[in-house]
Amino acid sequence: MLLMGLILILLKSAATIIPPKATQYLIDDVVVKGDIEELKYIVGAIVFAIVIQASTSFILTRVLSVQAQKLIATLRVQVQKKILSLPVNFFDSQKSGALVSRIMTDVEGVRNLVGTGFVQLIGGSITAIAVLIILIDMNAKLTALIVLPIILFGVIAIRAFKILRPEFRKRGKLNAEVTGRLTETLNGIRVIKGFGAEKQEIKVFDDGVNSLYKVIKKTLTATAVVSSSATFLLAGVATTSILGVGGYYIIQGEMTSGQLFAFIAYLAVVVAPLLQMSNIGSQITEAFAGLDRTEEIMQTASEEDDDARTVALEKIEGNVKFNDVSFAYEDENDVIKGINFDAPAGSVTALVGSSGSGKSTIAGLVATFLNPRDGKITVDGTDLSTVQLRSFRRKLGVVLQDDFLFEGTIRENILFPRPEATEEQLQAAVKAAYVNEFTDRFEEGLNTVIGERGVKLSGGQRQRIAIARAVLADPRILILDEATSNLDTESESFIQASLNELMKGRTTFVIAHRLSTIKKADQILVIEKGEIAERGTHDELITKEGRYYQLYTYQARI
Repeated sequence: MLLMGLILILLKSAATIIPPKATQYLIDDVVVKGDIEELKYIVGAIVFAIVIQASTSFILTRVLSVQAQKLIATLRVQVQKKILSLPVNFFDSQKSGALVSRIMTDVEGVRNLVGTGFVQLIGGSITAIAVLIILIDMNAKLTALIVLPIILFGVIAIRAFKILRPEFRKRGKLNAEVTGRLTETLNGIRVIKGFGAEKQEIKVFDDGVNSLYKVIKKTLTATAVVSSSATFLLAGVATTSILGVGGYYIIQGEMTSGQLFAFIAYLAVVVAPLLQMSNIGSQITEAFAGLDRTEEIMQTASEEDDDARTVALEKIEGNVKFNDVSFAYEDENDVIKGINFDAPAGSVTALVGSSGSGKSTIAGLVATFLNPRDGKITVDGTDLSTVQLRSFRRKLGVVLQDDFLFEGTIRENILFPRPEATEEQLQAAVKAAYVNEFTDRFEEGLNTVIGERGVKLSGGQRQRIAIARAVLADPRILILDEATSNLDTESESFIQASLNELMKGRTTFVIAHRLSTIKKADQILVIEKGEIAERGTHDELITKEGRYYQLYTYQARI
């Protein structure tokens, strides 16, 4: 398509050369001789040239603009696909709004890089060189007057674009930060209004927008310098010089009126693409800056980039084993140290302990959201570090304390892990999680729209939908992170019954602060300061009267 665009613009450029030459012939020969027939041919040639220019401009814009937009769409999909392939810890240090900006905004400049702008830059340069050769042939002395302003303009433009590229990168970064903060503000609107913090958020956003404005002002100033220098040097100095010297040549009889008119017309053909370059050049510089930021994302190592991950799991029993596992976030002190335990297939392992002890880190390691720094985690004897993540996570179900629901209907959210599930399977999951207990009261039932993040539902209702989603996924390994913490007493009794059914025959890891919910666990691991302080069943740990006993009796008193 680019090659086709280049051919079209060269054809258009060739057509622009015809009118000046035809005009020179018209003034110097046809009008002087009074040849009406020749006049018709001249006018016909000019009309033909204009039609060619108009047609090629239309086709050029239609073809390349559409192709550029298609490429933008393709790039957006590729960047989003890449971002989704990145490890979970990547998102811990990134704002979601900033990532949205990278997907939607940074690739926008491609339309100038590979669209009409790029072709106009190349085609315009070729046209300018070709016409300069014609001008040298017509009058070398006059042409020399054009070359110096063009060289000066080129020097100014190159220096300006060198300044612009890092500024465009900075602008993209600031734009992403401002977008990210705005996204957080809108998501946290209830917290903002609950604390009456509107002025505070307005100030933060105002500061961000003003920082962005200052960078944009700098880029606009640099662009304006290029544009004004083009206008002054090319449209001003060059044209005025040609008019003055050309007029002198006519008076001296060294040049005809037609030749001067043609020379000025050809000069316009040279100057037009150079004037365009001031605008196109800044657009292309901006496009490269956006692509620099896009490349940063595309070069980030994906989860599946590890060559060691070659094992595709078909079926698993669910025997999970931790062998001397340690983990640290970003080379800080170990969050967990030398963890060893077996979780046999179908068993329930409860993780308890104070906040920050490492419970969620252990669950994250089981889910392969995190990778051990030392030691090994195996599933049915297979090292998890060698397993293809997608094949393992198809056998995994996760229910979090504040589980995420997508905007849409209750039905769509439950069907999320298995869109192809039958109505019977859906209804079984709905009943297992007692979702029907509240959806039967809704006019639209399962087709009720729940709003962003399920904002129209209570915490207990959202949690039951999340559990129904996990039931439908039918996982072999299940992770429950405070799955009943958001429920009232009545809902908890419903959910506890459904969870007991869900956990049957599945290897389950339960993170629980409410210790009354884990009495029947096959083993309870008490995690303190990243280590297993105690292990055993509920009765065994109560008998020991250790840390678990302290936590349990403290909750019982409350």
